[in-house]
Amino acid sequence: MSGIYLRPSHALDASKLGAMFTQAVTSREWKPRLHSAAQDIAHASEMIERGWITVAQDETGVITGFISRHGTYVHALFVAEAYQGAGVGRALVDDAKSKVPSLDLWTFVANHRALQFYDRAGFKEVERTDGTGNEEQLPDVHLRWHKSKTAEKPMHAAQSAQAKQHTLAETEDTYD
Repeated sequence: MSGIYLRPSHALDASKLGAMFTQAVTSREWKPRLHSAAQDIAHASEMIERGWITVAQDETGVITGFISRHGTYVHALFVAEAYQGAGVGRALVDDAKSKVPSLDLWTFVANHRALQFYDRAGFKEVERTDGTGNEEQLPDVHLRWHKSKTAEKPMHAAQSAQAKQHTLAETEDTYD
């Protein structure tokens, strides 16, 4: 694949993104099938309407993957099977990292490939559960990535003081 292009999703993407949900479940023997293909499309449509999804596409416009992110929380990251290992997931995660100071997500313990991917992308384990809190009832892992201090642009002393003052004002508002 010679190019990965990212763009916000639009309503017409819902069927393709829903199909990625469906394919991801059916290709993993360990993952129970809880939703129909129509429900997967409806779920994708809901995330699109909320403005959470960024899609990756190749130079011909074929959707190769997507990330669903609301603030610092990653709801989903899917890459079409034919494009796995081609840098699509990394491009989507790197784009999300460029927009926020941290990212949180959950993945299943049985999803070894995802765990390896997130480890290489700098995510660290926060906690593990036995799965009683998720719909699939499968053991899962909470992962977090933080922007490193060295990756941030240095602030001048005046900017730093102004940012600190702004942060303190926000904190005070929180307790009002």
